[in-house]
Order: sequence, then C-alpha cells, then structure tokens
Amino acid sequence: MCDYSLDFVAARPAKIGDKLVTTKFKNSLTRGFAAIEEPTVAVCVLPGTEIAFEQDVEYCHSLLPNQKVAERLARFRQINREQASAHHDALEFPNGKIILLTRLCEGQHATVLQLPASPRATIEADQQKRYSLVT
Repeated sequence: MCDYSLDFVAARPAKIGDKLVTTKFKNSLTRGFAAIEEPTVAVCVLPGTEIAFEQDVEYCHSLLPNQKVAERLARFRQINREQASAHHDALEFPNGKIILLTRLCEGQHATVLQLPASPRATIEADQQKRYSLVT
C-alpha cells in the first residue's frame, strides 16, 4: 500500500528481493520506498511485508537530531487508519518500536525479504493441513 500522500507519484507493488532506497518523492512531501533502479517510482508495500535494512535504521525527529533504531529488520504495517489525512505507512521493529515511513531519513538501503501470505494462499494451506491430517 502507498500512503494517500503518494497519489500523484508513479507506483508499483513490492516484490520479493526488491532492492529499495528511502527517498523523498518529487511531487510529494512524503518519504517512502523506491526501487534503486527506479528512483522516481514509489514501491508500495503490503502490511506484513518483512524488510531488511543494510544499516541500523535512522529516522528524523521533528524537534531532535536524527535518531537510530538499533534494528535492521522491520515489518511493514499501517497505523492511524481511522484518520483519513494522517500518514498510515509505518515500520514495526522487533523491539516494538513503530516509526512512520515518512520519518525515515533518505538514502537508506533495504531489501524486501518476504511478502505477506495472500488470504487465498492461507486458506489453501489450512485446507491442505486438514486434508493431510485426515489421510
């Protein structure tokens, strides 16, 4: 998914193995992910997608100097969904910290490790488990 603020930016869905960079898009005030080879195209990530960063993640704080999360692995999620004009795209880290994607400092490199299972795939897997237990 891509935040509402990226409505006027070219976009495509994330794929496993995508090499991403955090960037600020030309027609938006928002930061997000772009593929390294397509820096003007937003890469939209589904909730549940796992992303690995090359370095500890750095983010901008409005009143303080940039800060780092001592983590390199994150899971994409959406927050504040009930607020239409708020940013929703966020990363959740293993230590429980949640940071809005738009707060990430530019130029950080990451790789898409895993996409969330589709509802259909999950249902089929459950059905296969039940079938193998019966036979």
